[in-house]
Amino acid sequence: MSHDLYLSSVPVFRQMLLALSGVLSKGEAHAEGRNVKPEVLLQARLAIDMLPLVRQVQIACDFANSVSARLAGIEVRSYVDNEQNFAELKERIATTVAFLDTLTAAQFDGSDALEIVLRPGTPKEKKLMGRAYLLSYGLPQFFFHVTTAYNVLRHVGVDIGKKDFMGTY
Repeated sequence: MSHDLYLSSVPVFRQMLLALSGVLSKGEAHAEGRNVKPEVLLQARLAIDMLPLVRQVQIACDFANSVSARLAGIEVRSYVDNEQNFAELKERIATTVAFLDTLTAAQFDGSDALEIVLRPGTPKEKKLMGRAYLLSYGLPQFFFHVTTAYNVLRHVGVDIGKKDFMGTY
């Protein structure tokens, strides 16, 4: 039964993206309250070789979008990745959540047996069945980027905690 793949993905992506939007709002308020240019926070990173906050949010949205679309058997929509401020990042999240809200559990029927090909035609090509794609690849990737975005803001002093990370459940 593939309905559990829907329940293990769409509501989880939705919850965490809405929480991430709230965390970004707190980051924006933090910057304003301390007279810090928002770009400083948006370009912050935990280590020199990591992607900045803005890119972490974009990638989290990309995983929520692409994993859900593939499992639902529909075309993956692409984004330009041109967000440059907190409002644009929160709009990106809202657009992703709006897409998730269009999906139904019925669209995930048969997705257990769906073969997903990652990086097709490259030396890094990998084939996963639907369940493994979600549980071993998609969700871990998504949570990595959501957690990293949260940690970047926490690292620069934004007053956020576990409740902010978790959001409403």
